[in-house]
Amino acid sequence: MAICRRKGRESLQQKSQKKAEERKRKEQLKKQKQQRMRIIMWATAAAFVVLIALLIIFKPADKPLALDYDNAPLLGSEDAPVKLAEFGDFKCPACQYFTLNVLPEIQEKYIDTGKVSLSFFNYTIITGSGPAALAAQSVYHQNNDAFWTYYEALYKNQPDESIDWATTDYLVDLAKSLELDIDYDLLKSDIDNKTYQDVIDKQNNLARSEQFPGTPAVLVDGERLDDSVSLDPAKFLQRIEEAVAAAE
Repeated sequence: MAICRRKGRESLQQKSQKKAEERKRKEQLKKQKQQRMRIIMWATAAAFVVLIALLIIFKPADKPLALDYDNAPLLGSEDAPVKLAEFGDFKCPACQYFTLNVLPEIQEKYIDTGKVSLSFFNYTIITGSGPAALAAQSVYHQNNDAFWTYYEALYKNQPDESIDWATTDYLVDLAKSLELDIDYDLLKSDIDNKTYQDVIDKQNNLARSEQFPGTPAVLVDGERLDDSVSLDPAKFLQRIEEAVAAAE
């Protein structure tokens, strides 16, 4: 009987040892599995980073926006190597700021010297600005130089955005006060009959299709500038200087 009890004790010890070894083996397998998963995760993350880097490096450059410069008001020489474009709204306070505070130095240094030209396109995003766009288009089709006098006057005399000021009478009277070399009766007729509405619609559709966030949307050689640049005189001047230097 004593021998049987001793063998029983030895059997229990062996079982206990086997269980301990099995637990140890399972723990090792678990650690190995976790290590493999970490390796896979790190490898996946590294591959993702490499993929993003390759997409950035080899991403095709955005093509400059093709604009119909030949059928838009032009300030400066048509042969200017750098083409500046503004999509604006005559009731827009930010457009007023651009015209009166940012543009003058650019005009003096670069537009008047033949290095840069400015073309204007409509983007009527403010309620009630349509008649002002129609009036400006009418003036342009009669006299390109008169357009720029009218363009500046519309911004200089711009009432509050909330006021419905862009009426036919106001727009015609403003043109008369400037003594523009145009036919005022034709101007009135063009506003009332919406003669150039299709042109304005086409320009609006282009601006929307390009997802311009607002006005003014300013482009240099077809590339839209961020508002933080176009509405900052120093930054805007620097960007124009860079474009002129590249063109030369």
